[in-house]
Amino acid sequence: MEKLVLKVEGMACGHCEIAVQDAIRKLAGIKNVKASKGKKEANIDYDASLVSAQQIKDAITNIGYDVID
Repeated sequence: MEKLVLKVEGMACGHCEIAVQDAIRKLAGIKNVKASKGKKEANIDYDASLVSAQQIKDAITNIGYDVID
């Protein structure tokens, strides 16, 4: 199990948090995800043999949010 914390820009409300969480949860290998607009981040637990960090980042950017490295 891998842990990933991503800085996510653009979340302004609870619906934004849910949108980010839902986009990540659709990927195979995601065990847990929690997005926080206040902290501007997403905390993800995932199986690296099923999904990559880049795929997770792409899922977030594909719905219109920015991942800051």
